[in-house]
Amino acid sequence: MPNPLPKPVAAHAFPVTPALPQIGYVRLPQILAIFPVGRSTWWAGCKSGKYPKPVKISPGCTAWKAEDIRALIESQAAEPPLRKESAQSK
Repeated sequence: MPNPLPKPVAAHAFPVTPALPQIGYVRLPQILAIFPVGRSTWWAGCKSGKYPKPVKISPGCTAWKAEDIRALIESQAAEPPLRKESAQSK
């Protein structure tokens, strides 16, 4: 009789798209999985005010308000893409 249970699948076999909660806090790995920037770029953006300010949950735990991240994503989606001018037009 064949085994009715499926074979286990490696955790990395299927990409996981994280869902942002409506309210609450999200950690940096969740944000970077959605927002296409690197860690250092994200932190520089937080420092400059381009990205939302973090909330210190404890000495070793930093998070961001989910509402702020949602607002950031919506504002980025509302902006028209930047046009790159060709060198020939100058």
